[in-house]
Amino acid sequence: MRPAIVIVDDDPIIRLDLREMLEEEGYRIAGEAKNGTEAIELAARLKPELVIMDVKMPAMNGIKAADVIRKLRNQDTSVLLLTAYSQKEFVREARSAGVSAYLVKPVSEEHLIPAVEIVLGQREKMASLRRELQELRQSVEDRKVIERAKGALMREMSCDEEEAYRRLREASMFSREPMPHLAKRLLADGVGAWREKERNEA
Repeated sequence: MRPAIVIVDDDPIIRLDLREMLEEEGYRIAGEAKNGTEAIELAARLKPELVIMDVKMPAMNGIKAADVIRKLRNQDTSVLLLTAYSQKEFVREARSAGVSAYLVKPVSEEHLIPAVEIVLGQREKMASLRRELQELRQSVEDRKVIERAKGALMREMSCDEEEAYRRLREASMFSREPMPHLAKRLLADGVGAWREKERNEA
């Protein structure tokens, strides 16, 4: 399924133009809003991959809304701003709000579509990096647990590290339980209880 996009602009004609340009390229428009407050409500409810939003709007401007959207819990929505301005102060404010990119109005299809592709590509790359980091952290934690379990076996069974690891590995293979899970169980139950349970299951 193509990424979900929310369009935010107080001008219904501009919203219609943006929708048509995006839908021609196969993008899915999840919703539309006419001000920053509505944009926040839609983003929280729909959790779109991207919000394309005008800066100057009633109720709440696009930069303030972008700042709130980027801080919403349990979601990762990118924001592409549309503006009639490109002064340094605007750029600083947009960057501080976590905006991924901006386009200067009037927006044409030849500029909109590449900008959307770049923002979504960056979003996917960051998501991939976060997954890799989480996997790395989990791997480190797993190794720590296994090392602690080996140490417990070495103390209780008066064996060396190689023998302790062999016992853990064989128990993991026999029970078809991942070694980190088995190591946690050993540490929680104690070596004696763990060995007794292993014998009963054999």
